[in-house]
Amino acid sequence: MSDGWLREPYPLKNKHIWIAGHTGMVGAALMRAVSQESCEILSVPSSSLDLRDQSSALDWIISNHIDVILIAAATVGGIAANQNRPADFLYDNLMIAANIIHAAHKANVGKLLFLGSSCIYPRGADNPIPEDALLSGPLEPTNEAYAIAKIAGIKLCQSYRRQHGCDFISAMPCNLYGPGDTYDAENSHVIPALLMKAHEAKTSGARSLTVWGSGTPRREFLHVDDLARALLFLLKNYSGEKPVNVGAGEDITITDLARLVADTVGFEGRVAFDPSRPDGVLRKLMDSSRITRAGWRTEISLEEGLEDAYRDYLSRF
Repeated sequence: MSDGWLREPYPLKNKHIWIAGHTGMVGAALMRAVSQESCEILSVPSSSLDLRDQSSALDWIISNHIDVILIAAATVGGIAANQNRPADFLYDNLMIAANIIHAAHKANVGKLLFLGSSCIYPRGADNPIPEDALLSGPLEPTNEAYAIAKIAGIKLCQSYRRQHGCDFISAMPCNLYGPGDTYDAENSHVIPALLMKAHEAKTSGARSLTVWGSGTPRREFLHVDDLARALLFLLKNYSGEKPVNVGAGEDITITDLARLVADTVGFEGRVAFDPSRPDGVLRKLMDSSRITRAGWRTEISLEEGLEDAYRDYLSRF
């Protein structure tokens, strides 16, 4: 084993694998990826199991003989939702992480993967951002509550590994998009928000569409199916305390992204920007060299991924 990488893959055959948050964008992608393995996938709707209740989570894990857990369950949203509902984002995500991770230890679960977020890194971190940048500076204020909850989940995985020898790992994805994304005014992230705005502008015959912010920030985007393959790769091949970044390896300005989305949708009008709206961090590109050196690669380009996301959008609206 070197830097946490296993010499022999962790076996998934005949394992009972619970994907927590299976109805979300990431969870659904994990369902697609893990279904290719010779294992039994288990899931439970939030209406039947409140992950904020520890005893319920523990009882469910024990009664279903869970061997492996992938934690994709979370309360998520864009800048507006994070700013308007910080208590929800902090409490819900703290409880989900703490309850599942503690229950996994109590139930002797063989392996657990906790999904973090690139927002855990300091606002002023150098780019590309390495995993060592964690807790090296102040967080971005617009999503601080969510980031703190995710950092707590990472630290829980590390602490249960140190104290109890649990094989709990964590992964940090960059901005995600793809089938199953959220499309609404308050909770959408940048790509679904742009797809929605561009489609509405096209169908209404508008001459322009307005994008939040100045357009100068740079962001990195990864298709959710690429992430799912990466998480499956980590589940099989990684057993270390240090979180692992998972990104596309390149970033793009919001201006260029907005124009690319307009081209994807077929909107031919002008793309304008509203600098009175918050930009957030000016640049966020993660250093994903650890997982790429281990052998994982992205398979879906941003152009292909946007077309896939737009097809999904059209199929639902």
